[in-house]
Amino acid sequence: MSSSVYRRLNGLFPATTSTSSLPKTPKTKNPLPKTPKTKNLLDIVENFKKSSDSEHFRNRASSYKATVRRLFNAGKLSYIEDILEHQKRYKNITNERFTVRIMSLYGKYGMFEHAHKLFDEMPHLKCDRTVVSFNALLGAYVNSKNFDKIGQLFRELPEKLSIQPDTVSYNTVVKAFCQMGSFDAARSVIEEMEKNGIGPDLITFNTLLDAFCRNNRISDTEKVLAQMEEKNVVPNARSYNPKLRGLVADNRISEAVEVFEEMRRKGVKPDIYSFNALIKGFWVSKNLEEAKRWYCEIAKNDCAPDRATITMLLFLACDEGDFDFALELCKEAFHQRFLVKSAKLQCVVDGLAKESEKKKKKLDEAKELLELGKSNYKLKVPADTKEQSYSFSVLV
Repeated sequence: MSSSVYRRLNGLFPATTSTSSLPKTPKTKNPLPKTPKTKNLLDIVENFKKSSDSEHFRNRASSYKATVRRLFNAGKLSYIEDILEHQKRYKNITNERFTVRIMSLYGKYGMFEHAHKLFDEMPHLKCDRTVVSFNALLGAYVNSKNFDKIGQLFRELPEKLSIQPDTVSYNTVVKAFCQMGSFDAARSVIEEMEKNGIGPDLITFNTLLDAFCRNNRISDTEKVLAQMEEKNVVPNARSYNPKLRGLVADNRISEAVEVFEEMRRKGVKPDIYSFNALIKGFWVSKNLEEAKRWYCEIAKNDCAPDRATITMLLFLACDEGDFDFALELCKEAFHQRFLVKSAKLQCVVDGLAKESEKKKKKLDEAKELLELGKSNYKLKVPADTKEQSYSFSVLV
C-alpha cells in the first residue's frame, strides 16, 4: 500500500501497540448461577458441541449463526466462546474458510479480540493465512465498531505476512471510514486502490452512496454516480435506492420519481426497496391513489410486495377508508405468510361489514377475510351481522 494511504490511516486511525504478539485470551462474563433459563442455554451449548462431532453439522453455517445469535441475545458471551473454541479440535480448523466463519461470528457480535486471537493462532492450527482471513479480521473490527486498530492492521499485517490487500480489503476500509463519518477519506481510498492496481467495484461505490444518503449528502451521490460511469461500473438498484430514500426523507417526492424514471431509462431494474421508497413518500403524504399506482407497478416489474409494502399500504388504506384495497392487501399478506396485527385486521373486517349495509357483497368479503385467517386471533364480527366470533390465526 502506498505511503499516502498510510498517512491517511494514521491520521484517522491512531497508532496503537504492536500486533506482533498474541493477544491475551479476552475475558468474558462469568456464567450466572444456574436458573431454569440458564440451564436451558447450557443444554443448547452441550447439544451444539455434541452435534459438532458430525462433519455434516460442521458444514451447516446456518446452525452456527442461529446458535451464536441466540446466545448473544441471552447475553452469554462466555457460552459463545465455549462453543467456538470447541471447534479447534476438529480437522476443519485447518481449512481457512471454516476458520473465517468462526472469526466472522466473533466479529459480528463484538468479540473482535477473540477473532484477532484466532487469526494469530492460525499457523499453530496448521491453517494458512491469506487475504481471505485478513479481510475477515478487518471485518471483525469494523462490525464491532472498533475502528482504532484498522490503520495498524493495514500498516503491519500485509507486509509482515506477505499478503496483498484486495478489493474486499479496501472496501472494508471504505466502510470503516463511512461509519466514522470520514466521507472524504472514504472517497480517497479509491485513488489508493487504483495506485495499487486494484479497481473499485460496485460494492465500493454502493457503500459510498449509502453513506452519503444516510447523512443527507444527496449532491455527493451525483459525483459518485458520475465516477461509476467513468470507470465503467454499471449501477444496480442498490446504487439508486439510498438516493430514493434520501429524497423521500427530505420530502422531495417528485425528484424521487424522476430518479426512479432515470433508473428505467438506463436499464436499471428496480427492486422492492426502490418501490418501497416511493410508496413511503406517498404514505407519509397520505396520497393513497399514487401509492396504489406504484403498488400496481410492482407486479409489472416482476417484483413482489414485502412486509414493509403491505404494512404501509394497509395502514393508509384503512385510514382512507378504502377497504376493498385493504382486503386485497390482507389476502396478499396471507399468501406470503406475513404477520399483520389483529387490530388492523379487525379494522378491515369492521369496515367491510359497515359497508355491507349498501352492498351485501361486502359482508361476504368480511366473512371471507375471517375464514382466511382462522386460528389464533379472536376477531369480533359486528353485532348487526348476526355472526359469532371467530378464532383467527394471522400468519401473514
